[in-house]
Amino acid sequence: MSEATIIDGKAFAEGLRGRIGTEVARIKADHDLTPGLAVVLVGEDPASQVYVRNKGKQTLEAGMNSFEHKLDADTPEESLLSLIDTLNKDSSVNGILVQLPLPGHINEAKVLASIAPAKDVDGFHLINVGKLTTGDKSAMVPCTPLGCIMMLKEHLGDLKGKRAMVLGRSNIVGKPMAALLLAEHCTVTIAHSRTQDLAEECARADILIAAVGRDRMVKGDWVKPGAVVIDVGINRIDAPEKGEGKTRLVGDVDFDSAAKVAGAITPVPGGVGPMTIACLLRNTVVAACLQKGVDLPQI
Repeated sequence: MSEATIIDGKAFAEGLRGRIGTEVARIKADHDLTPGLAVVLVGEDPASQVYVRNKGKQTLEAGMNSFEHKLDADTPEESLLSLIDTLNKDSSVNGILVQLPLPGHINEAKVLASIAPAKDVDGFHLINVGKLTTGDKSAMVPCTPLGCIMMLKEHLGDLKGKRAMVLGRSNIVGKPMAALLLAEHCTVTIAHSRTQDLAEECARADILIAAVGRDRMVKGDWVKPGAVVIDVGINRIDAPEKGEGKTRLVGDVDFDSAAKVAGAITPVPGGVGPMTIACLLRNTVVAACLQKGVDLPQI
């Protein structure tokens, strides 16, 4: 079998952002509506700072309003909740994202629950979780699973009847991913650390989603010949071949061996990662339209 087709998440995300920009321009012209995204960062985690900066840049490039709120690491929980309450009431803000992780003295669940469900563009509020599970089309869908399902549908078309394996059961990726696949009429299995005969279970899947946070855990012999493999993992490992102290990113899938078996596979980096911010922008546009009673864009 020839090497797998590489699913280029970077190119897909670029195309999605282009479509988002077109829709933003249209709803501005037709409805005098400019979607606005507020991002809240507590503390000075370097990775989070880069991520927030990229979100702001891409929000502006899409023609939307970007509101950044950077708070000190020792900001009291009450102050953060007060800011979120203000953003909930601000009609110019259509989406609210609180960058995780939060400092240890802040109750993460309490903060996420305080975001108005209609503005919860991360899709983490329990109301949105319930809507997604029950098939309510007004649900805000977590960005990473949304990006995965978009790429799967682009590559495979109709997913109906496909056997899908979701490796990982997190609230952020695994569980919403399973709900999205069920909505596309897949037969879905969720596997985890206590699943017996894990490799054999994975090898039955037409679609394999790896989201466990363990570098290169999924080997080539775990993959059904011709299957589509979506690697959500982002793991930093030592890379002595690049020099002393150097590192590189790898996924949860052993790419070299899996690519020899799979029909298509996402790389790390350059696969699922670029889709996350693009889907955040998409959710913000959808949230703005739902809030203002505007027809939903087809993006």
